[in-house]
Amino acid sequence: MLTKKQRDLLHFIHQRLQEDDVPPSFEEMKEALGLKSKSGIHRLISGLEERGYIERLPHRARALEIKRLPDGFKNAESPQTNNIANFTPPANQDMSDFQQVPLYGKIAAGTPIEAISNETDFVQIPPGLGGRGELYALTIEGDSMINAGINDADTVIIQRCDTAENGAIVVALVDDHEATLKRLRRAGGKIVLEPENDAYEPRILEPHRVKIQGRLVSLMRSYH
Repeated sequence: MLTKKQRDLLHFIHQRLQEDDVPPSFEEMKEALGLKSKSGIHRLISGLEERGYIERLPHRARALEIKRLPDGFKNAESPQTNNIANFTPPANQDMSDFQQVPLYGKIAAGTPIEAISNETDFVQIPPGLGGRGELYALTIEGDSMINAGINDADTVIIQRCDTAENGAIVVALVDDHEATLKRLRRAGGKIVLEPENDAYEPRILEPHRVKIQGRLVSLMRSYH
């Protein structure tokens, strides 16, 4: 089974080979995955090679060959776009079937900021983007979740809940006044709020200090 970063790297290499038949450089891989050094790329490639997904061809610079792809692989996926709905409705789009979701404000994807709970606006989401249950939207502020494809100024759609499985990306309320978007882990009786950016450290907290406010179900991004 591949780790998320191994899968992201495999996607990136495959995409580049499809585009111009030339593997990306280690520097390009490092930038695409948001890693600090090329040594991390070397480890990821070694792991993929050991598992039989890629082969390094001898006596050729930047020579990588993909031997197989994991189940469920989608050609359109990339490290920065997995599970993201980059949606801008066309001008003539019929909005009658769209769901109106309250936009609560900004939430940090870096250092936590004070929780914002006042409804100030609404966003319209297309059918199927939100899933079931009560939904709300938040605007991302910060870059600590960029390796999960969540960027500064993105709008995340959250399903309100008070619990979530390990590995889910959640809205966590810390000490009843700080809200942050992080990946949830439970370890050794503690709650770990993990960033998806090597520049940030996980926060390890006592369970009573953390309340789950919802889990990420989709994301909207506009390009303009």
